[in-house]
Amino acid sequence: MAGVQTAVALREQGFAGAVTLIGAEPHQPYDRPPLSKAVLLGKAEGSAFDVDFEALGIGLSLGREVTGVRPADHELDTERGPVPYDALVVATGAQPILLPGASGVPGVHLLRTLDDAERLRPVLAEQHRIVVVGAGWIGAEFATAAREAGCSVTVVEAAERPLAGALPAEVAAPMTAWYADSGAELRTHARVQRVEPGSVLLDDGTRLPADAVVVGIGARPATDWLTGSGITLGAHREIVADDHLRTSEPDVYAVGDCSSFPSGRYGERLLVHHWDNALQGPRTVAANIIGETPSAYDPVPYFWSEQFGRFVQYAGHHACADELVWRGDRSSAAWTVCWLRRGALVAVLAVGRPRDLAQGRKLIESGALLSPELASDPAVPLKKAVLS
Repeated sequence: MAGVQTAVALREQGFAGAVTLIGAEPHQPYDRPPLSKAVLLGKAEGSAFDVDFEALGIGLSLGREVTGVRPADHELDTERGPVPYDALVVATGAQPILLPGASGVPGVHLLRTLDDAERLRPVLAEQHRIVVVGAGWIGAEFATAAREAGCSVTVVEAAERPLAGALPAEVAAPMTAWYADSGAELRTHARVQRVEPGSVLLDDGTRLPADAVVVGIGARPATDWLTGSGITLGAHREIVADDHLRTSEPDVYAVGDCSSFPSGRYGERLLVHHWDNALQGPRTVAANIIGETPSAYDPVPYFWSEQFGRFVQYAGHHACADELVWRGDRSSAAWTVCWLRRGALVAVLAVGRPRDLAQGRKLIESGALLSPELASDPAVPLKKAVLS
């Protein structure tokens, strides 16, 4: 998404020079969200972007792995030889974290690429017994698809609850019941000791039968190839970009999952692994390249997840110290959580309440102050809870 959108934005903003997209995968550039949904369930053959690259004069160099970059020489190193550049945009995204000891074990899968989804499609079609390692966003989405396909699904999570790294306990608590409601078994406080052909052994001695194991324990920026390049990396091995998405090296930009940026809105550096960030950032990068002075890149982060028959949306960025305000009955099919910081709305999570999300996102952008009392009443539109 980030690479394609940058190339398209360059053309839309009037860039007349050569534009080349280089990718390690042999496939036409594709969108990732359908991989855990339509593609996985066999409802779509692929998710290629509807972009006429030839008409836009965008060159594609596919199936070509980049192994390094030499900023001083303005050259990329690839397996087919060096590639010179005037401006370089790094949009390598993130790569899944591997489960120790599981590599090479038959029946162990990841879900990140089109090839991953194609390998998993027959597993679901044959209604296998599946163990999912990790109850994060991708684990929940895959479990949803597997249950829809009729598979027996057990999800094991080392933490005490789903989404432990993303949401506070009281917000994640009602989501725990979603697994059982769908017919999936959720095991928390469950650490994998090892994966064997046909089973998963937990550290408490429990052996779970598994025709297939799907690992979804997180992702990290795909930046190993930048070692020795001089490009500054952060604590999570992400590219450290400035507020215009420029890296520490001249003429090198970074966009999407592989980089972090300073947010004036939130007063901290954000590393956002979501589709919307890969959609928004390219416009800033393109403006830089064509010589304009773009405004600082400081979006309200946004993402969505479809899981267990629910549409979950989140906008903003919250911290543990922020005031949490509930809207609606958390045991119902639709509810919302707002986070306030010194009275201002900074984040909103909406389950089945898209209007709350749409209004909340605009209120975050404007820095609106909310009345906690009015905001907690689900019958009151969020925009009506604004303090005048």
